[in-house]
Amino acid sequence: MTHPETLCYNIAMKATEIIAKRRSIRKFTEQSLSEKEINTLIQAGMNAPSARNTQPWHFMVLKNKDTIKKIVEICPNGSMLKGADTALLVLGDMNDTDDYFIIDCAAAVQNILLAAADEEIGACWIGVYPRQPRIEGLKKLFNLPDKIFPHSLIALGKPAESKSPNSNFRKERVHYEKW
Repeated sequence: MTHPETLCYNIAMKATEIIAKRRSIRKFTEQSLSEKEINTLIQAGMNAPSARNTQPWHFMVLKNKDTIKKIVEICPNGSMLKGADTALLVLGDMNDTDDYFIIDCAAAVQNILLAAADEEIGACWIGVYPRQPRIEGLKKLFNLPDKIFPHSLIALGKPAESKSPNSNFRKERVHYEKW
């Protein structure tokens, strides 16, 4: 029989392993993601914490290659989107919140990235906010309402590259009680 303490420890170990496994994947196969896989990732994003539980996010699933090309023109750091099966645009809704949407959407993105790593889906976070030309370009491209702001893009697909788990721990960045 498994003791509850052991079960919690195993879950925590799995979480830390997934965190270490999460890497930015920029090369993808031509294999498509299923609607179920995409929905699993979006559900993970929607399970993120948010200030006052406002959940100020929306997610736009993009697969059209002509649209992807236009996105890359607006966000040149997103060139890996050209090879991805899916682009996921994370949007913040200012109708539901104040500037906390920035942090809330970042938490949603991180959940999506961790879920992707767990599901063996390649993913790469592409920054939009706070770059005004990117924000305005995407708002115009998708005719977004005034209170809806593009926060991030995520390139998604079956990975065509693998990377070793990461360890960025730097003891000199940890401070106890004083600087």
